[in-house]
Amino acid sequence: MNINTDINILGSILDLTIISKMLNVGEKNLSENANTLLNTKLKTTRSLERYERAIKNTLILFKNDEMKDLFVSVFANEGLSEDCLAILFLNASFNNDLLDYLSQSIYFPAFFSGRIAIKKDEIIACINDLKQSEDAVKKWSDSTIDVMARKYLALLGKFNLLEGGRNKSIKYKYINDKQLIIFVYWLLIIESKSNLLESKWLAYCFLDKETFKERILQKKFIKYINVSYTGDSMKFETLISYKGIYNELTKS
Repeated sequence: MNINTDINILGSILDLTIISKMLNVGEKNLSENANTLLNTKLKTTRSLERYERAIKNTLILFKNDEMKDLFVSVFANEGLSEDCLAILFLNASFNNDLLDYLSQSIYFPAFFSGRIAIKKDEIIACINDLKQSEDAVKKWSDSTIDVMARKYLALLGKFNLLEGGRNKSIKYKYINDKQLIIFVYWLLIIESKSNLLESKWLAYCFLDKETFKERILQKKFIKYINVSYTGDSMKFETLISYKGIYNELTKS
């Protein structure tokens, strides 16, 4: 695993407005924009650069140009909407091994079992287990792990996956058709397995496997994807460009 402390940095962002302003800067060096320091409430250029690196390495680092086209098409039209936050969570989880590990180990098991909340102590225990095998984590003190656990929960809150103050509860939501198709397009970029039913990333559609199959096999989706399904294997082919899928999904 490639482990860093981006979760700590991103979980410290005061609100989503800060993320939005940074993303709007695009590819430019954020520290060169004098107004950005004022807008983000960060006190020093060095602090801003830390946020810049974390955002670029975790949130807006794209595997290829098609993935970037997909995100930009949603963000340009909706800003930090529910759909845009969903893509950010997908992208961040692919880019950040620790974020994915904690979500696969704690968040998704809690989500799919119908639990009400996730406790910080669970995250701490999970990181301590990881500490036994990962050299990067072995260097972390108890206080560092405590902060990382808090910031992980805070970051999930920013992705609109948890709600509440000190005690975070799981926010259950319905995945609409647009989100489902965007997820499939994303999955086809990042998954190397041809049978997508075997993908570990399938959890990120927030549907159990059977429900996912039932939903995605509906005839209304045949204009967006070609599906090959044999009972225990499912393969997809996109029918629309990544740059154009958003417009197709939002046609009135």
